Amino acid sequence: MKPYQELTRKELLELQKELQAAYEEQKKKGWKLDISRGKPGKEQLDLSMPMLDVLTSKDSMYAEDGTDVRNYGLVDGIPEAKKMMGDLMGADPSQVIVFGNSSLNMMYDCVARSMIFGVCGSTPWAKLPEKAKFLCPVPGYDRHFGVTEQFGLELINVPMLEDGPDMDVVEEYVNNDASVKGMWCVPVYANPTGAVYSEETVKRLAALKPAAKDFRIYWDNAYVIHHLYEEEEKQGKVLNILEECEKAGNPDIVYQFCSTSKVTFPGAGVAAMSSSPANIADIKSKIQWSTIGPDKINQLRHVKFFKDVNGLKEHMKKHAAIIRPKFDIVVETLEKELGALQIASWTHPVGGYFVSFDAMEGCAKNIVQKCKEAGLVLTGAGAAFPYGKDPKNSNIRIAPTMPGIEELKEAMELFVICVKLASVEKLLEA
Repeated sequence: MKPYQELTRKELLELQKELQAAYEEQKKKGWKLDISRGKPGKEQLDLSMPMLDVLTSKDSMYAEDGTDVRNYGLVDGIPEAKKMMGDLMGADPSQVIVFGNSSLNMMYDCVARSMIFGVCGSTPWAKLPEKAKFLCPVPGYDRHFGVTEQFGLELINVPMLEDGPDMDVVEEYVNNDASVKGMWCVPVYANPTGAVYSEETVKRLAALKPAAKDFRIYWDNAYVIHHLYEEEEKQGKVLNILEECEKAGNPDIVYQFCSTSKVTFPGAGVAAMSSSPANIADIKSKIQWSTIGPDKINQLRHVKFFKDVNGLKEHMKKHAAIIRPKFDIVVETLEKELGALQIASWTHPVGGYFVSFDAMEGCAKNIVQKCKEAGLVLTGAGAAFPYGKDPKNSNIRIAPTMPGIEELKEAMELFVICVKLASVEKLLEA
């Protein structure tokens, strides 16, 4: 098949008729397909079921420091959980807080505290004379943007490159505008592009000279061990942001987050954050009044199941074996059906949870709507951009992990038909 742009109008009209007929056939099948969110599939969730049996008697309900995990206390988490999650993030346990099941909740609370109390003694963001601003690498994680949007912050797009955010843009804003208070980052297998931050990118982030003393990088290391391949050369390796910030004389500019949400159970995992001693002290001074302690039973359950960070990594190899074929289906289908048509591009991730797809400019909303009408749910067009506004109306996030293999094949077959049809319609408008 020739590239669509090389087809005559007559050829495009004939192709439109064929594709419309194929699309109508798909609609008749009554599909109920969903590749909209990065949820683990049932097989992945089953991997962690034995964890529910590791605490079986009162004798096993004590942390290593003797704390009875059934009772109040340890607002920052049990020692062994702080060690395991600290090892995951490359942080000393003294610089770690282990909380409930959601790292997103921890990020939300960090923004909320900054609005109400400020950061380490700074003016509360809600009392600033002008709106606080947040930098948002795009395409990026919709829930990140939703957090800062809810608090009324001004969100600024920063182009996401193959090796991380465009640092020229980041430095221009952070180093010269005191109203820029934060920045979202997913450094390993970024959501949704799968990008891995290069050494240069991490070093430049660590060496920022913020005009605002309360500027913080929200370093969401959600996919730090979510590799699709065991080969070392294919795995995302990123410099330790805490160490790099310390070396650059900026120990306080980063909050790092991670969780076991896609390692064990999304609704019952363990979330943690790490930062400088000053930041940790500041945060603990506030959270001591919002809780008398997290779910320490769940923390102990995780530690007894995994033993240490190496146990976590071994467990993730089982996840990779389940989801790698699903990513292969997505990429192989796109290459086979669209590769020669020059109407789209997509990422080839080696980890994480998503494939980022870019259709012809102006086509994303039409594609998503066509899929919806035929029974396939996708994340909304524009979701990977602040305020849901994709300037090019081209980006679509594909989340292949939850469906079964056959269901995913059906979803991708329908998806490529919708992409082709929407592309032909766009070209016929010209």
